[in-house]
Amino acid sequence: MNSPIIRIGNGYDVHRLIKGRKLILGGVEIPHLTGLDGHSDADVLLHALCDALLGAVGAGDIGSHFSDTDPKWKGVSSLILLEQVTAICRDKGFEVSNVDTIIIAQKPKLASFLPDMKKNIAQTMAINFGQINIKATTTEKLGFTGKEEGIAAHAVVLLFKTVN
Repeated sequence: MNSPIIRIGNGYDVHRLIKGRKLILGGVEIPHLTGLDGHSDADVLLHALCDALLGAVGAGDIGSHFSDTDPKWKGVSSLILLEQVTAICRDKGFEVSNVDTIIIAQKPKLASFLPDMKKNIAQTMAINFGQINIKATTTEKLGFTGKEEGIAAHAVVLLFKTVN
């Protein structure tokens, strides 16, 4: 009997909050006074998820595929990046078992936006809603996230490849 090949990937991302930018998390625009600074839409949740996926299949990191110096990626939706990263995983024969993420932000409160984030991720990755978990937490006003200077995100993925 052949056992499946199982891979775990871990991703982390941080972006600074600034005035004059939209706040996009999980492909959802969230009303807030500041947004995340970055070359693309700076969606820390999706960037952490992309890094976790790429790490699981040994394909580098998000920067090696979508350079922040390439004008092609300027202002792009990170859902497009996630779609391409998911295709890289599938091209290597891997499917997603599950995704577990956490957004670290003092403000805004994110609970009401999490279902829409899960829906965006599920549709983009062509997986079931139930395969995705998104949590949000504060740091009790400690550190850069607690001082509302930025937002961070962690992601863990489990991928598998069926061996014939």
